[in-house]
Amino acid sequence: MAEKSYTSAISDTPLLGDTIGENLDAAVRRFPDRPALVDVPAGRRWSYAELAVDVDALALGLLAAGVTVGDRVGIWAPNCAEWVLTQYATAKIGAVLVNINPAYRTSELEFVLNQSAARLLVAAQRLKTSDYAAMIAEVRPRCAALEQVVLLGTGDWDALLETGRRADRGPLGAIELSADDPINIQYTSGTTGFPKGATLSHHNILNNGYFVGELCHYTHEDKICIPVPFYHCFGMVMGNLAATSHGAAMVIPAPAFDPVATLEAVQAERCTSLYGVPTMFIAELAVPDFGRFDLSSLRTGIMAGSPCPVEVMKQVIDRMGMSEVSICYGMTETSPVSTQTRVDDSIERRVATVGRVG
Repeated sequence: MAEKSYTSAISDTPLLGDTIGENLDAAVRRFPDRPALVDVPAGRRWSYAELAVDVDALALGLLAAGVTVGDRVGIWAPNCAEWVLTQYATAKIGAVLVNINPAYRTSELEFVLNQSAARLLVAAQRLKTSDYAAMIAEVRPRCAALEQVVLLGTGDWDALLETGRRADRGPLGAIELSADDPINIQYTSGTTGFPKGATLSHHNILNNGYFVGELCHYTHEDKICIPVPFYHCFGMVMGNLAATSHGAAMVIPAPAFDPVATLEAVQAERCTSLYGVPTMFIAELAVPDFGRFDLSSLRTGIMAGSPCPVEVMKQVIDRMGMSEVSICYGMTETSPVSTQTRVDDSIERRVATVGRVG
């Protein structure tokens, strides 16, 4: 019988004790002119200084809309720059961001809005064949706590930002937050019934993103291509928070996973890191004209979500140049990463294990 695994140690690296907003502000001070966010399909990009301006404007706009510390703000959209702005703006004012899966139907949307008691919802107008605006209109009369809906790409979103840009910054500086405050609710699918909400704090997800980034050896020179969804920990924690806690750049290749768009983004932005579940990497490697993409900038990345076949790992290293690719394991309730392989682990360790505690 296999022996049980157990580890216990004292870390040489102390946990971060700041809030997400304080950590972002520190990155802005250190790397104001470095790239922070690139929304490739929208053709938009932000330096850290520019990101701070828009995050603070949105934060002030939310305050003006009546959102206060502890209020729930839902986000129902595919990967886009507005998702990132909302993530950091809510953190700045102590509102709890409620991640809503873009694939949800009306019954799931209604359940999550009611169960989380979301007061404000930021949402895309539509995604593929899903008419979000119509679905929201259908469930809104049955969501007692929901007071406001802000649809992206409409005057509502623009007005929210413009209100914040004109507002006095005083209220933003007067907010007192603790790193232990709840800041995020992520819904796990579970095996029965409706999704289960896991409430996470600044301390939970900021440290998780930071230490994932540490084991990937991120610096302000890195650019992380993030084709995994933001509504999931993989995108917003291991992607966004790992990036901003190191002054690295977040690169959005497409609203939803597209293998060609992902490879094009890596090439165009000279990304050094790429994320995905094994099936994403398999799809990228199977692109018919894979050889035309210049992926020489890639150094590392993360593969998670399911076991990685050894042949896929070998191709990711040999054909994509990701010699330091890492395997992570965890679950939403643990913010999410619990164990991670190291850059110098053998291929065998990376495909046969889930690594070690960080």
